[in-house]
Amino acid sequence: MSDKGPPQTKVVVETSLQSPDYDGLLLVSSPPLALKAAALAKTLKAAIALDPALESEVAVLPLPDLPAKRLVHAPTGKIDPDYHDVRVFRDAAVKGMQRALKAGITRPLLVLEEDPAFENSELVTLLGALQAVYVPIQVREFDPSKKSLITHLGVYSSNPDKTKKIVDLAVTLESGRRVACDVGDADPERMAPPRVEEYIQEVFANSNIKIHVINSPQQLAKEYPLFDAVNRAASVVKRHHGRIVFLEYAPPDPSKIKETLYLVGKGVTYDTGGTDVKINGAMVGMSRDKCGAAAVLGFMQIVKLLQPEDVKVVVGVGLVRNSIGANGYVADEVLTSRAGVRVRVVNTDAEGRMIMADVLCKMKEAALEAVNPHLFTVATLTGHAFLAVGEGYSIVMDNGPAHKSGNSGRVQRAGDAIGDIFEISRVRQEDFQMHRGECVGDDVRQGNNQPSSRTPRGHQGPAAFLILASGLDKQGSGNDRPLKYSHLDIAASAGEYPKPATGAPVLALAKAYLLG
Repeated sequence: MSDKGPPQTKVVVETSLQSPDYDGLLLVSSPPLALKAAALAKTLKAAIALDPALESEVAVLPLPDLPAKRLVHAPTGKIDPDYHDVRVFRDAAVKGMQRALKAGITRPLLVLEEDPAFENSELVTLLGALQAVYVPIQVREFDPSKKSLITHLGVYSSNPDKTKKIVDLAVTLESGRRVACDVGDADPERMAPPRVEEYIQEVFANSNIKIHVINSPQQLAKEYPLFDAVNRAASVVKRHHGRIVFLEYAPPDPSKIKETLYLVGKGVTYDTGGTDVKINGAMVGMSRDKCGAAAVLGFMQIVKLLQPEDVKVVVGVGLVRNSIGANGYVADEVLTSRAGVRVRVVNTDAEGRMIMADVLCKMKEAALEAVNPHLFTVATLTGHAFLAVGEGYSIVMDNGPAHKSGNSGRVQRAGDAIGDIFEISRVRQEDFQMHRGECVGDDVRQGNNQPSSRTPRGHQGPAAFLILASGLDKQGSGNDRPLKYSHLDIAASAGEYPKPATGAPVLALAKAYLLG
């Protein structure tokens, strides 16, 4: 296992339940479907006859006739075809693997069973099992003996050829998710901006990904002035210096490119709120404010491994700490964005939109010359998103051209298929009206002085700001060069502290734009 980059779990396609290489079997089932693994059916039937609750509760059962000797059964419970989704398999796999670990199992054999109601049930089950054995980067670095919770994971099904394809895909997807979790889960010092850059260089070294770093104070101030304003307070502390990192993947044959993706990730490594300081304990967990950047980096890891022939991908992450200090930016400042838009600062705790707007503008400039471009911002941006959709759900919002292309539906269907769920919101005229400048000479108002959770349409407004501040309002459906743009708010799905980071929406993005 490499010490650099995401941890790797050895996954083996197993063709027999009689293999002596395992000390426990893990079965995720969806009662009342009959099991294809006949060797387990008798044991399970007898156990459920003794205790019907085992149709919905995890249990460890003896398997005297198999070398593994024990079976961890993790049922999904009864599935409502109208309201349940494929996440029931992920959740069951996570619970089952956690129970297996408690039982001392270090060489588990996962038994996959098909469910005809869910096309990707086996893939999602395996992803859930892998999610459960991920070890955060700071735990791995503090105690190398805990790099892995298991020695290897076997995967068995009645169709070995299909299983091989599922395993290969799951390992690739999980690698991307783990990159996102490494960055997103780590504390404010382990993943301060310079150290995120260091991690990026390690993960993408000697690969098909080009990396360009902008960390010059003069260049940041000149070309990314809104980002630079947020960076000012932290710029006096060397280990917190902000930077913008661009990563680019280009297919070997440019003539085959059918779509160009530009993804901007919010990488606020810690958010104090700035001079509009967070109070009453609201600062706890703000190291997760970099999960947007973490997600697009995880997506790029999957791109690196899949090497798509028809998709070009450019990622830009703004890495900054929103600190408090005499050099910090304050409300009432008027700044000119990269797009030449005059922006009035109203609330320094609305820093995420500030650090992304200029990077989005840079991407917009490149997109004008690209093949079928689509721009994205990905961010843990608003508490309002959490209130609107609840924990575990991402939100996608399209501009006019993206909406007309049906993008939100594409993302939502992909998320439904792979268990990385999206809800759809619309950006409306009121969202733009809220951000129009009020003072003489102002073009745009950054926001208001209330938390998003107390602001009507609190998660849609920032998308309108990003469109205005980046100049994307000049590239709408009524213009000569319309550009598709989608904003993804992952505040509710990235992982609520102190729960682990989830890596959302890496899986949904991969399914929507790389896997079809």
